Amino acid sequence: MSARIATVSRDTNETQISVSVNLDGEGRLTCQTGVPFFDHMLDQVARHGLIDLDIDAHGDLHIDAHHTVEDVGITLGQAFDKAIGDKRGIYRYGHAYVPLDEALSRVVIDFSGRPGLYMNVDFTREMIGALDTQLISEFFNGFVNHARVSLHIDNLKGDNAHHQAETIFKAFGRALRMAVSEDPRMAGQMPSTKGSL
Repeated sequence: MSARIATVSRDTNETQISVSVNLDGEGRLTCQTGVPFFDHMLDQVARHGLIDLDIDAHGDLHIDAHHTVEDVGITLGQAFDKAIGDKRGIYRYGHAYVPLDEALSRVVIDFSGRPGLYMNVDFTREMIGALDTQLISEFFNGFVNHARVSLHIDNLKGDNAHHQAETIFKAFGRALRMAVSEDPRMAGQMPSTKGSL
């Protein structure tokens, strides 16, 4: 399998974002979004997904973090779609359950070519640091629409909003890692009876 690396930039009146991704990395993150808790969550994705991410984002944070968080999701999704290529030889599906103390989340992903986010999370707090918890779904919406994946996110339990969010992002990273990994039994075949994804 050839190197699965991509760089994508997005430049609007609201944000200027550059994302580089290496799907076969070591879990390294270089990140600057201006939203510290969001950076912490992106670090979970890189570390647990064994994906190298370089994210440089400048947004209109004087308004709020909405445009920055959403546009990072969009740009990251575009980078994944570019890096993964035609999807031959990958597992395609990934899933993970991740606990953190009292919190437990499940994430299931399908690199189906059909975008859809199905998210069932009731955060116990509206803000985690400077991050509005409503923006977490905006990030994932941006990602799925541009990576063209089906993504199911369920927070099964949790009292602490930080723990809820962290289990979601860790499980997302683990599910990504499984889905994009090379399946030795597929030997370059398309993981679909349709012949394309």
